Amino acid sequence: MKIHLAAPRGFCAGVNMAVESLEIALEAMGPPVYVYHEIVHNQYVVRTFRSKGAVFVNELTDVPEGATVLFSAHGVAPATRELAKQRNLTAIDATCPLVTKVHLEAIRYAQQGYTIFLIGHDGHDEVIGTMGEAPEAIILVETEEDVDKLDVSDESKLAYLTQTTLSVDDATRIINRLKARFPELKGPPKDDICYATQNRQEAVRLLSGAADAVIVLGSQNSSNSQRLRELAESPDRPAFLIDGPEDLSVDQFQADWTVLVTAGASAPESVVNATIQWLEENFAAEVELKTVREEKVSFPLPKPLRQYAKK
Repeated sequence: MKIHLAAPRGFCAGVNMAVESLEIALEAMGPPVYVYHEIVHNQYVVRTFRSKGAVFVNELTDVPEGATVLFSAHGVAPATRELAKQRNLTAIDATCPLVTKVHLEAIRYAQQGYTIFLIGHDGHDEVIGTMGEAPEAIILVETEEDVDKLDVSDESKLAYLTQTTLSVDDATRIINRLKARFPELKGPPKDDICYATQNRQEAVRLLSGAADAVIVLGSQNSSNSQRLRELAESPDRPAFLIDGPEDLSVDQFQADWTVLVTAGASAPESVVNATIQWLEENFAAEVELKTVREEKVSFPLPKPLRQYAKK
């Protein structure tokens, strides 16, 4: 077996920042540190932090008054921030700056009187946070078919934004459908889909053609990981989205296959290494790194934590 190891893969700058933020908060302030929603959508990461004293909650009312709470990389709505203040919580905001960019765009368009089409997945933490910035002005659009059902009173003041972890191809199709129906539609100055999502999708698009199967490390509730699996899968090429090698079985592969291995933006490198080791042990696999693009992006820690960062 040959393993083609995709690069870039795994943690993006936003996830790195959020994970480091929680590590420092636990060390500096001591457990428990409460986290509003999962820090990132990866079960391995969540389990690891839970064992260190992080407590993940879906409601701020589950956080004791006066405690420390960390907002996840996906961002939160203004009402959540206000409730944290009312409960006297020490809030640490680990929202990815690229998500914050979408929030600010939503606020700007809403203040200018635009109706905003938010392209994204209903119920996703990031979408909930973005819609919370201007709920009266935002309409969620999930599919091309949704575009045909839209009913707006003023077609001269329309704008669109996107969830940062979408499939580039899917988002482009929906945007083109919106522009065809609403010629005066405005969009953000730069793409909302984050650089890491685009780079990982590009790597899969370019490398999967030489593979007999593709393994994507990531959790089922990770939007960007699901998009990688969808992009990799074809009628004659299976693609497996897994948390780790425990989700694989030897009968899924043939010994002479070439297997592309990649990871979603919230999957740690440790599970990539464990999966490669499993393939090596079961199929005498040899690994070859396939680099499509270099990444050198980093984001600063939230201000309250910078004093605790290692020099």
